[in-house]
Amino acid sequence: MAATTFEMDGSVMEGGGQILRVSAAMSCIQGASIKINKIRAGRSTPGLRPQHLSGLELVRDMCNGNLEGATVGSSEITLTPGKIKGGNHIADTQTAGSVGLLMQVSLPCALFAHGPSELCLKGGTNAEMAPQIDYTMKVFKPIMERFGVHFDCDLRMRGYYPKGGGEVVIKVNPVKELSPINLTERGNITKIYGRAFVAGVLPFKLAKDMSTAAVRTIRKEIKDLYINIQSLQEKDKACGNGNGIIIIAESSTGCIFAGSALGKKGVYADKVGIEAAEMLLRNIRHNGCVDEFLQDQLIIFMALANGTSRMRTGPVTLHTQTAIHVAELLTNAKFVIRKAEDEPGNTDTYIIECQGVGTTNPGL
Repeated sequence: MAATTFEMDGSVMEGGGQILRVSAAMSCIQGASIKINKIRAGRSTPGLRPQHLSGLELVRDMCNGNLEGATVGSSEITLTPGKIKGGNHIADTQTAGSVGLLMQVSLPCALFAHGPSELCLKGGTNAEMAPQIDYTMKVFKPIMERFGVHFDCDLRMRGYYPKGGGEVVIKVNPVKELSPINLTERGNITKIYGRAFVAGVLPFKLAKDMSTAAVRTIRKEIKDLYINIQSLQEKDKACGNGNGIIIIAESSTGCIFAGSALGKKGVYADKVGIEAAEMLLRNIRHNGCVDEFLQDQLIIFMALANGTSRMRTGPVTLHTQTAIHVAELLTNAKFVIRKAEDEPGNTDTYIIECQGVGTTNPGL
């Protein structure tokens, strides 16, 4: 274990939970202690929330580490990692805290474990301000395969705000090292599909309304593709009441984009459908190869990969800039962001390039 303790200011840039997740995962993988202060200082309720605490405890357990100062509301923690072991681990937010965000902090660690891992993650599967589990399975998972990462994602129960109660089991095999990715050729959009769902006591009509409004909105811009958005009433595998929609577009080169939205009290269902459709269209228009939600999730893997990765994106989000900032502070990875040369000067299309550090798994 390295004697160095990295200090990380949790209030910089995006100032939210992402600094915590990337820092904790990097600390665990590199075997270096980390002290994070001013945690989530940029948020209306600063400090650790239950989902952040669950994520940190999960990482601590995965690497036989020591975690100090970690309680709900705490603004400073120290994580001292040991060796990452495989095996079975459980994390439960006991709220509607996102299982997708629990996975964001734990998956990178599991890739560098000494054996296969099984992560049982409990909380909200479709939560605000976090990737829906459908996004993780349909967008994130296939793109991760380009790094040489393979995992199974078994959705056992969906959980909605405010109670949560969802459960997802992730099975991960470790890797020797991560391959660099080259996501620079967009190709043409060839397929658009999705799911509009209602769960609990909410009427099926809401799903239909979301789907119809979404298709109508996309049709204004993309006229020649069949759009297949299924309307679903979730019964047995859902805890609580919820409604929402996720729409996915695939390109001829294997790029995947999504737009999603969740229903809220007092918001018409067609408005939810339109919001998701407009999000998808916005992410298709910029001619990048990843959407605004995937770009920041790939940064940690680009930093750890063995070689040069390139990713074509639309406007670079603050989340992505924050992930790059943390990755460069905690590793020797070097990122360069430049305008895409084949686009007109006024187009917000960029290439993010990273010289990865080529981390290898000592356990394999």
